[in-house]
Amino acid sequence: MTLPTRLLWSIAIAAGIVGVVVWSILFLRPPGELVLAAGPEDGAYHRVAARYRSVLARDNITVRILQTEGSAENAMLLAQGEADAALLQGGVGVPSADVESIGNVFSEPLLLLYETSNPISPNPADWRDLRINAGVEGSGTRVAFAQFERAVGLSPDANIHTELGYSDAVAALSANEIDIAVFVAPIDAPYLRNAYAAGNLGVLQPQFVEALSRRMPSASLVDIPPAAVSFNPPFPSGRRELLALEARLAIRDDLHPALVNRLAMAALEIHGGRSILQDEGEFPSVTNSDIPINNAARSLILNGPPVVQEWVPYWMAAQLNRVLILLLPLLFIVLPLLRALPSLYAYAQNYRVWQNYPTMREIEDRLESGSDLETLDAMARRLRALDARLAHLKLPAAYRQTAFQARVHIELLQRRIITERQRLNAATSAPPQIADTREEATTS
Repeated sequence: MTLPTRLLWSIAIAAGIVGVVVWSILFLRPPGELVLAAGPEDGAYHRVAARYRSVLARDNITVRILQTEGSAENAMLLAQGEADAALLQGGVGVPSADVESIGNVFSEPLLLLYETSNPISPNPADWRDLRINAGVEGSGTRVAFAQFERAVGLSPDANIHTELGYSDAVAALSANEIDIAVFVAPIDAPYLRNAYAAGNLGVLQPQFVEALSRRMPSASLVDIPPAAVSFNPPFPSGRRELLALEARLAIRDDLHPALVNRLAMAALEIHGGRSILQDEGEFPSVTNSDIPINNAARSLILNGPPVVQEWVPYWMAAQLNRVLILLLPLLFIVLPLLRALPSLYAYAQNYRVWQNYPTMREIEDRLESGSDLETLDAMARRLRALDARLAHLKLPAAYRQTAFQARVHIELLQRRIITERQRLNAATSAPPQIADTREEATTS
């Protein structure tokens, strides 16, 4: 390799490296902002969103939290593309197919709080003319209680529904302005602290919760031990088996892979520990989800970060991992094709010579059946044209032998034509045979 050639190769390699670096910076790095739909400012989802904001800030990603009425509004914002991610209560659907899930992130009991001096039937089917607050329009609690009523068989008109915010509902319950306050929330939600401290409020244990859990979409059962929330006073005062829904962290399906990576890792950090309602490692969960789980998030939650992330930045590893997931199925198709390519290439090169053999075979058959001089001249011209074509055929060195062999075969046919021509010429130029005159004389 000459010096100029080496220099050109060095320049090309350096340019390639620079191109890869520029491409990585421009296209692999994630956006600097993530829009997360949460809930009311005093709600549990807003507090969870603030934890995500703190974790993602370590990677210089700004999380802009949208204050909403709750899960129903979060789902709408996510479907419309006004949010990149959203915290959604279990059972709240998303009116769009362009949505995936990082996973189920925590369990939320359906709490029915009541004033302990007010006799409330534990069988929800008996409820009539009760003042029930199940959140405001747009909240996930409102959606969940509507499902609860359908599961029980209660008509929405059987009771009086109010629309109070979380904190206002606790105050109204303490003042005996409502009979039941419904919450779907973590038991340590900040707006429930006043309820726990009130002393005159309790958690209603509904009857037939197992049957209800089978009739409500996305519902399960959770066991809350006595004093799970507070020891002084003990709250709840006894063991409660309650309905629960699993909150999901939903995302747009076109969210940048690096942001998916950071959200999944943040979910592991924020929700993976032990609490009064869950064992360590129980969440985030990628099972029993009514929203499709993002493949990259599933891999991160089940297997942890890829090994390559130890050597390259997370935003680059996220893209590489995504490409590998897409390429692995293709390898089962591409590898056999790659193995067949040399044979296909060899056949293609040899076929350029072999396609002349039908003409040679035709000439050979006509020689076998006999021909006149004019036909022999025509065949000779065709063979010369074939020979010229093969002589000028550009083939790789490894495949020229096939052309040489074909030209040898042409030469053999040309010799047969020459021999046949000589035979015909000899037959036409021989003198006619004369009868023996001595025989004629004897006869006479």
